[in-house]
Amino acid sequence: MAGARAAAAASVGSSTSSGHPPPQEPGLGELLEEFSRTQYRAKDCSGTGGSKVERIEKRCLELFGRDYCYSVIQNVNGDICGHYPQHIVFLEYESSEKEKDTFQSTVQVSKLQDLVNRSKTARCRGRFVCPVILFKGKHICRSATLAGWGELYGRTGYNYIFSGGADDAWADAEDITEEDCALRSSDTHLFDKVRGYDIKLLRYLSVKYICDLMVENKKVKFGMNVTSSEKVDKAQRYADFTLLSIPYPGCEFFKEYKDRDYMAEGLIFNWKQDYVDAPLSIPDFLTCSLNIDWSQYQSWDLVQQTQNYLKLLLSIINSDDDSGLLVHCISGWDRTPLFISLLRLSLWADGLIHTSLKPAEILYLTVAYDWFLFGHMLVDRLSKGEEIFFFCFNFLKHIISEEFSSLKTQRRKSLPARDAGFTLEDICMLRRKDRGSTTSLGSDFSLVMESSPGATGSFTYEAVELVTAGAQTQAAWRKSHSSSPQSVLWNRPQPSEDRLPSHQGLVEAKSSSSSSSNHSDNFFRIGSSPLEVPKARLAALSERETRLQEVRSAFLATYSSTVGLRAAAPSPSGAIGGLLEQFVRGVGLRGTSSSAL
Repeated sequence: MAGARAAAAASVGSSTSSGHPPPQEPGLGELLEEFSRTQYRAKDCSGTGGSKVERIEKRCLELFGRDYCYSVIQNVNGDICGHYPQHIVFLEYESSEKEKDTFQSTVQVSKLQDLVNRSKTARCRGRFVCPVILFKGKHICRSATLAGWGELYGRTGYNYIFSGGADDAWADAEDITEEDCALRSSDTHLFDKVRGYDIKLLRYLSVKYICDLMVENKKVKFGMNVTSSEKVDKAQRYADFTLLSIPYPGCEFFKEYKDRDYMAEGLIFNWKQDYVDAPLSIPDFLTCSLNIDWSQYQSWDLVQQTQNYLKLLLSIINSDDDSGLLVHCISGWDRTPLFISLLRLSLWADGLIHTSLKPAEILYLTVAYDWFLFGHMLVDRLSKGEEIFFFCFNFLKHIISEEFSSLKTQRRKSLPARDAGFTLEDICMLRRKDRGSTTSLGSDFSLVMESSPGATGSFTYEAVELVTAGAQTQAAWRKSHSSSPQSVLWNRPQPSEDRLPSHQGLVEAKSSSSSSSNHSDNFFRIGSSPLEVPKARLAALSERETRLQEVRSAFLATYSSTVGLRAAAPSPSGAIGGLLEQFVRGVGLRGTSSSAL
């Protein structure tokens, strides 16, 4: 695999070294057009469409290679997983351009490939645990949930028959005894063996934290368990890992997001539905520093829920230990890329990963790699109006504040404890001349102020950041500015971008205004279309805010010119046909919609 990486790097640089300009790389527009045309399948990478996919993959390898040395897990023709990239990147360490020529792999590549091959049947649709982000030496991974007995038996039987009786999952003669062979038909033994390899892969990647986004304990279709999960493993095989159950609505819920004119504020998931049986469960030691009332999670709207879950994931990867993180939902191609993409963009905006990539480049990388090449079914989702993909990048306006910054966490850890600090009342009582400038960033008590885009003739001001004002002051400001239904201090009216006239009453009644959305409007739009590109205001922006707004603006501009916002197409089949189609999808016999856009 290291050789494959060297070959990929050589192919990227060959045209440049020969004196000729490199071939034109595919742009985001071409990527979105291909993405909205068909679902990616590794085995279909041939012909005209295949050449486009090859260029997209090559571009991803080049972007990863800017800042990292990596190996490649070969998945040619989808031999390992049909909906994973043909060249799966395993990031090893950060490196400069000068170090690229002396790259030496730090992992046993053959062992990793072997673990992947053996563990793939343990997870739904063969979507094994795959590292996708490297942060401070920790691997952030993605996968599907654990496979249930039906899929497990089906896949192992299929592999055994079509490999001439030599199933890879049982191919290691040194690991198999006569007793193993006699017990092969046993449910317990099969789960022990296959999930044992899954656990070995997790440990090889130093993963300790497993975040499960499913709202179910097991996915049930027509009375049959089609998947399982670590949290309900009867044999407690995953007891050594830190398991987090953080239920998050599936892609079907984002049909409601679209139907509400792409307004997530006030949109609350119905937790009383029959199939929802997974409670929120997070170890106390992971929640104590976040100042979030997790008992209220069922009352959060989509904005606040996504924000709080992202804060949790960021706090885990910023912890002092060296353990990695796994994020998964059911199939791992809707909710999982949502949070993987948000994590990648948030860390990039802080300058902590992919440090050499520009906004357009990191946008291309996360759309191509995190969404397209890992099998998100955009064609099917668009036909049903389930626009979770659009939600992801439109949501960036809600995470621009410093409370989502990993730099802030690192600064807090490095700063010595203060015996005393200024309280909010202290600052308010200071005379203007003692407080210093309200606009100068060099002032000890500087406040970055901006005018509210509220009603004509009324002006309110919002404190965006307290600079060196003491820990207690900042804590008091955050508390008053937190995502709480009762918090009204310094909250300013939502602009037209977030509150459309037809929904004002509903939003005011149900929405919990969030701190990030309250000061995410240094870019604003005239009108109510979600696709209008934000226009810059004159207020000073933080580097994080500027970078994320540039990514969001680039996405909206390209999305509007390629995919656009469309109405959900009616199902071409009747009620019975639709029911059968749902069953076929549920058990994994069909992956994409048969209807063309």
